[in-house]
Amino acid sequence: MGTIKSLNKWANAHSYYPLDLLRVALGVFLFIKGINFMGNTAALLDLIKPLQSVSGEMMAIHYVAPAHFVGGILIAFGLLTRWATIAQLPILIGAVYINFAGEMNTTNLILSSSALLLCLFFTIYGSGKHSVDKYLRMQQ
Repeated sequence: MGTIKSLNKWANAHSYYPLDLLRVALGVFLFIKGINFMGNTAALLDLIKPLQSVSGEMMAIHYVAPAHFVGGILIAFGLLTRWATIAQLPILIGAVYINFAGEMNTTNLILSSSALLLCLFFTIYGSGKHSVDKYLRMQQ
């Protein structure tokens, strides 16, 4: 718990608007991907084709879309940002792996790699000074 408090203090001391805009952009991107996967499950099944032998194809579908949808909202508002980014990590690691296991799509590789790096960054950095987390902490 002390580590998280020290990370929050460091993040609040070094919080800048561009980082907050980057967090919001990541959240909006994940939210849009969640909506895209909810509306077009055939596309998600095509993406998971290289991992078809791995069990839990339907479980993956029922985890990916809601995790992106809800996680994107939480990350954009800066509410439970670390937990939301941790929930995104297995999905994004799988997205990067799918590009190497199946047909290489450089656009998807760049998008998934950058989203993975941003999620790793915000897992460490937290939500920052301009977030719902900070607002709720100040109200206590």
